[in-house]
Amino acid sequence: MKNLKKLVIAYSGGLDTSYCAVSLSKQGSEVHAVSVNTGGFSKNDIKTIEENAYKMGVSTYKNIEALATFYQKVVKYLIYGNVLKNNTYPLSVSAERIVQAIEIIEYAKSINAKFIAHGSTGAGNDQVRFDMIFQTLAPEIEIVTPIRDQKLTRQEEITYLKSNGIDLDWDKAKYSINKGLWGTSIGGDETLTSHLALPESAYPSQLKTESPQTISLTFIKGELTAIDGKANSPEVLIQQLNDVGSNFAIGRDIHVGDTIVGIKGRVGFEAAAALITVKAHHLLEKHTLTKWQLQHKDQLSNFYGMHLHEGQYLDPVMRDIEAFLISSQTSVSGDVEVVLKPYHFVINGVKSPFDLMNAKFGSYGEVNSGWTAEEAKGFIKINGNQNRIHQHVNSDALYKQEL
Repeated sequence: MKNLKKLVIAYSGGLDTSYCAVSLSKQGSEVHAVSVNTGGFSKNDIKTIEENAYKMGVSTYKNIEALATFYQKVVKYLIYGNVLKNNTYPLSVSAERIVQAIEIIEYAKSINAKFIAHGSTGAGNDQVRFDMIFQTLAPEIEIVTPIRDQKLTRQEEITYLKSNGIDLDWDKAKYSINKGLWGTSIGGDETLTSHLALPESAYPSQLKTESPQTISLTFIKGELTAIDGKANSPEVLIQQLNDVGSNFAIGRDIHVGDTIVGIKGRVGFEAAAALITVKAHHLLEKHTLTKWQLQHKDQLSNFYGMHLHEGQYLDPVMRDIEAFLISSQTSVSGDVEVVLKPYHFVINGVKSPFDLMNAKFGSYGEVNSGWTAEEAKGFIKINGNQNRIHQHVNSDALYKQEL
C-alpha cells in the first residue's frame, strides 16, 4: 500500500475510525485525527476520544466545537421547514454529517494535508455525504476509505485492532449509537429486520419522570428564544429541552427510508427536543401564516430535507430555499404551551399577536362579522362556477355519445 503522508482523518473514536487510524499510521502516514462536536460529546467524552486517538498512533488530535455552527447552518432551517423525513425522522445524523464534513475538510486545507480519510462503509449514506463535500470543497485532496475499499467486516476490524494491541471492548457495543444536538440514532440487530422493535434497554434515555409537566416555548421569527420565560441561545435551549423531554422518554420511533445508494433501511432514534420543537413551531405557523404560505412551505421544506439527506447541501438551490424559509418566518412569533407526559407530549395551544384566527373576522362554524349572507351566497356561486361549467359541458357530451 502507498505511503499517505500528512493525512487528516474524521475520527469519532468508534470501531471504524479506530481501524483507519491504526492501519494508516502503520503504513507510515502522518495521521491528524479530527472530531467535530455537534452536540454529542461531553468534555469527558472528548478527553476519552483524545486519549484513545493517541493510542491508535495518530500524530495530533483536534476537536472542533461546532454546536452553534450546526444550529445556524442547518438546524435552524429544519425548524423553519418543520422537516421530518417521511413524516417521522428529524434528520438527526444526516444533518450533522454535513457540518462535520465541512469543518473537517476546512481543517485539512488549513494544515495543507494531501489526503483525507473517513471510516464509512460502501453500503451507507455517510460515504456519499462525506465524499461529496470533500470533493466539492477540496478536489485537490485525495479521499481515502479503508473500510469501503477493503470491504471489511466488523469482526475483521476487531481482530486487526486486537492483533495490534488495541482492545477497547468492541464486542460489547451491541448497538451503534450516534448522539447529537438534533437527536440520537440507534442501530442494531432489530433494525436490520422489518418487524422487530428495539427493546427498551436500547434507548440511551430511560423514563425517569411520570407526573405531567407543562412548559411554555417562546418563538421569535421562527426561532426558539425562551423556555418558561427564560431566554438563551437556541442551541442551548434545544439541549435543555432535550434533557427535560428525555426524562419522559419522549421522541422515540423507528424511521424507515430510502438510502442514497438505493436500498431501504431502518433506524431507531430518540429526539425529544427535535420533535417537540418542530411540532410546537408548526402549530404556531398554522395560526400565523396564510394557507398558501403553508402549502408552498410544505413543498419546499420536503425538497430541502431530501437534498440535505442526500448530501446536496452545497447545491445553490439550498440557499434559495433557505431565503424563502427566512422570509416566511416574519410573523411566526408567540408562545406555545406543551404538556410533557411519559412517552408522549400534547400541545395545548398558542398565544401570538400575529394569530390569524381572529374573532373580528368571524368564528369558524359559529358566526361571521366580515360579510353578509348575500355576499356568502355570491362567493359560493362564483367559487363553484368552474365545476358547474365542467359538469354541464361533459354531461351534454356524454348524452350525445350515448345517442
